Amino acid sequence: MHAHVFTTLKHLSHAGFTSGAAIGAALGVSRATVWQAVRQLEELGVEVYKVRRQGYRLARPYDALDAAAVTRALGAAAAAYAVATVDTCASTNTAILAADELPAPAARVLATELQTAGRGRRGRGWVSGLGTSLTFSVLRNFGGGMATLSGLSLAVGLAVARALEELGAQGVRLKWPNDLLLALPAAPGPSGGHAKLGGILIELAGDALGPTRAVIGIGLNVRLPQEARARAGQPVADLLDAGLAVARNRVLAAILRHLHSTIDAFDRDGFAALRADWDARHAYQDREVVLLNDGKVEKTGVVAGVAADGGLRVRTARGIETVVSGELSLRPLESPGAQASEPA
Repeated sequence: MHAHVFTTLKHLSHAGFTSGAAIGAALGVSRATVWQAVRQLEELGVEVYKVRRQGYRLARPYDALDAAAVTRALGAAAAAYAVATVDTCASTNTAILAADELPAPAARVLATELQTAGRGRRGRGWVSGLGTSLTFSVLRNFGGGMATLSGLSLAVGLAVARALEELGAQGVRLKWPNDLLLALPAAPGPSGGHAKLGGILIELAGDALGPTRAVIGIGLNVRLPQEARARAGQPVADLLDAGLAVARNRVLAAILRHLHSTIDAFDRDGFAALRADWDARHAYQDREVVLLNDGKVEKTGVVAGVAADGGLRVRTARGIETVVSGELSLRPLESPGAQASEPA
């Protein structure tokens, strides 16, 4: 990463043109160094206008993350969080674990402008771009053991969906156990009529009887360029597709507020209290699906909701079976890759 990428970006975050000489003078570097930084910004997906004798200007204002702005927008929930942002990191989950001990009683939040080695479920990569996504982690302590946190990923997905709906998003759906989808306006097709909007990765550490430390990683597509959609290898969507053109600081604050209330309810009453709301948003509720284990079909059936512990209930030829969260991968039956050796 070029040393002056983010400082150059900050100098371009206004409406007018700024010369390379002016940016260089402010940063104490040469115009050639500024030019190199601008080139890397473009490689990272930031569109920059360049006009001779005028300098550089962003094609659109950059939506920078701001911890103070997020904290202000949290309102009454501000006391529940210690929010920090960084320009770049490999993984917010890894970085937040490497930070100091959790300040009580607040949960720690780390959001990054650019995540370079994000992780998804089962070690898959999570691709994020500069300004095109919202990537953050929340570190929180729970008094109980790991067994009491069954269904946490579903509770988190519900909180994110509630927050996006509050902001005006349309068509947000949940996929068991940890994906956020967007319902597509076209008829169901290879993707089951949905595109991936975001994902959740939860990592737990602690003693069998507690306490347990949970790192909740969340990634959302905010404004995906066409090249990123082409590289995804599956139907993907962003918040603009959901009708939501809102600053990322406001989106982050809304999600954190709903996480606070939803996880408090989960911690107090378990997932059973949230189950009906989750089922109401389930993309594949009452749909025929296949469940894959290491890419091979384990079983087929009709989704019959989720259990009180967050497991997926599937109606098969043997009756209702409950699949433990994280055990199998879920695909709509009509997905062409449903029986392939390598799940998406």
